[in-house]
Amino acid sequence: MNSFKKIALAMVAAMTLGTMVATPASANTMSVVATTWNAAKSGGAGYDTPTTAGTALTTAIVRPVPADNTIDNTDVVKLEATVVAGTNVVATATNATIVSALHSSAAPVGASSGSSTLTVATGTGTVATFYVYTKTTAIGTIVITNGPVTLTYYVQGTAGLINNLSVSAPSTGAAGTKQDIVVTATDAFGNKVSGKSITATVFASTAVMDTATVTTGATLADFGTATFKATLPTTGTRSLITFAPTTSTDAVAAAVVGLTAPTLAPFAEITVRDLVSELASVTAAKVAADKALADAVAKAATDSATAKSLADAAALTAAAEIAKLKAEAVTAKLASDAALAAKDAQIAKLTTDNAAALASLKKSFNALATKWNKKNPKAKVTLVK
Repeated sequence: MNSFKKIALAMVAAMTLGTMVATPASANTMSVVATTWNAAKSGGAGYDTPTTAGTALTTAIVRPVPADNTIDNTDVVKLEATVVAGTNVVATATNATIVSALHSSAAPVGASSGSSTLTVATGTGTVATFYVYTKTTAIGTIVITNGPVTLTYYVQGTAGLINNLSVSAPSTGAAGTKQDIVVTATDAFGNKVSGKSITATVFASTAVMDTATVTTGATLADFGTATFKATLPTTGTRSLITFAPTTSTDAVAAAVVGLTAPTLAPFAEITVRDLVSELASVTAAKVAADKALADAVAKAATDSATAKSLADAAALTAAAEIAKLKAEAVTAKLASDAALAAKDAQIAKLTTDNAAALASLKKSFNALATKWNKKNPKAKVTLVK
């Protein structure tokens, strides 16, 4: 009986111990190792011994941008996450790109390959490997997550060789004046390139440079730019200045397939303005304009005076015509009135004469009728009143 109890107790103890050991193994734990390639590593080329670099913003791991458009071991930060088998590891990048494998002739990996996030399922293994590259000199982050555990690494690219030169210059300038011309140097990905010498070449002595070579700046105000000062000629119509890297090895030797074609010989063309001649021309134009205006004003005044004289003469003629018409009208009215008066007088005379004749006839008739009535009392006639 005691032996059975001992065996049972031993089994319980073994089971308890097994449970205590298994508990950490089932939890999410993760360690990440960051390494970079070192071609001169002792014992042959390989990845450097892991360091703590890249775990803080101030210790970002620096890698060259993939200027040859192939993502190989010299371009990447290799991040190896050791986790519990059968779990997923997720990497998410900002200002960087993640790939799961490096370039080979059989499986090309270029500057357009990869993505900002990648998930690796470890399956029966315990290691998830990520290769991170960047095309920008801005600091990027890679956040690696395994369950509740998260680790962050920082990376930063170094600009490649000069792939493009661009020029910013005034389109015109006064003869004999000094003009600023700014040349910007960038790599194939548009990152500004500092500390590189740029040489200016003046075509046909159309300008005088303060200095023929200027180095692209490294400060916040002038990073990747070189400012040239050119004095324009006192005669001539334009200044033509070309620019190029002073040292050929500072620039790409040839175009890389898949990347922006190089532009390494831009030029500035500045139209030279002869301000004295322009002022004389403007002054002459103003004098001509003033004269034309004065002539126009004088002509307008003359035309106005002529028009007024004609209008006044026409007004006088019209007034005389009106006066004549009025006089004729008065004369006609007077004549009409006189004619009417004469006619009225004639009518009045005729009326008077007619009345007198009628009265005489009545008188004569009545006299005869009276005589008749006396002689013929039975056949009397009525007297006319």
